[in-house]
Amino acid sequence: PAKVSTVPPLDVRAAREKVDNQLANVNRFIDVLGPIAQGIEDLDAQAGTKPLSKTAADSNAANKRKVVGAIRNLKIGISQLESEFRTKASLAKYLPQISGMTDLMAQAEDLAIAGKFVASKDPLRGVAGKLTDTLGVMPR
Repeated sequence: PAKVSTVPPLDVRAAREKVDNQLANVNRFIDVLGPIAQGIEDLDAQAGTKPLSKTAADSNAANKRKVVGAIRNLKIGISQLESEFRTKASLAKYLPQISGMTDLMAQAEDLAIAGKFVASKDPLRGVAGKLTDTLGVMPR
């Protein structure tokens, strides 16, 4: 008997592509964030022992704002994706894997706002894990 391959519904295929794109975004962000986060925290520690130059202090403050803003932008996309899985019946069966990503993004944002930029990567890794798990159960 010939093997019949079934193609998943269009909205499932489209959602899979969105999950894949968000996973790439989150992983790229984590890779870029690492050295920036460490640099920010190193300068903060240095500022605790001796005053920073105005240029260094201004640059560090700008980097902090950029990182928090970037996390917020990432959170918007992740939140929209999670919402799509909650509202579309065809995606509901994948909700257990993807659910909770918005909360993890909020944790990352809160940590960054609190000046814990290195620690903010942990919830982002959790988001990447959920996206990976979701891809693992979605049909190709």
